[in-house]
Amino acid sequence: MIHASIADCKDRLFVILRDQAFFRGDFTLSSGKKSNYYLDARLVTLSAEGAFLCGRLIHDLVKDQRPTAIGGPTLGADPMVGAVGAVSFIDGRPVKTFIIRKEPKGHGKGRMVEGPGLTEADRIVLIDDVATTGKAFIHSLDALAADGLKPVACACVIDRQDGAREVLAARGVALYSLFTAREFFKD
Repeated sequence: MIHASIADCKDRLFVILRDQAFFRGDFTLSSGKKSNYYLDARLVTLSAEGAFLCGRLIHDLVKDQRPTAIGGPTLGADPMVGAVGAVSFIDGRPVKTFIIRKEPKGHGKGRMVEGPGLTEADRIVLIDDVATTGKAFIHSLDALAADGLKPVACACVIDRQDGAREVLAARGVALYSLFTAREFFKD
């Protein structure tokens, strides 16, 4: 898959997500909403193949934004941030990577944003595995805003189409996704 086309990588990632991370049943999402399906993307993003595919595809998805920094909220973004960073280096367009904590660190500098220093000149893209209501992205936007930073875009592997896109648009940030939840119901 290392030398496969973007289309082939996307097809392979979809199959892995569908077969390993898509579940039907009764679930409560992190937003508190009830759902009859669940996409546990970390089952894929934390695998070697899944991390590589997500890294390559997210890096390609946001290339037109010309990012200089890519990161996102812990825990969903964690495996993808490292993968995107490695892919960006291999691709000759290295980016800074960062993770946003759920709450400020209780010691040291008390930081919310971990990683190399970001500046207003950086073209920041926030990433996450699954977007539902946009709560994790909003938390990340707020953490960056506290440092005087605003992302140029947000991106995720799967958009559940449950309001995240609209909430982010209201904050002036577009959401890009590799897949929508609707695609997993086609078979």
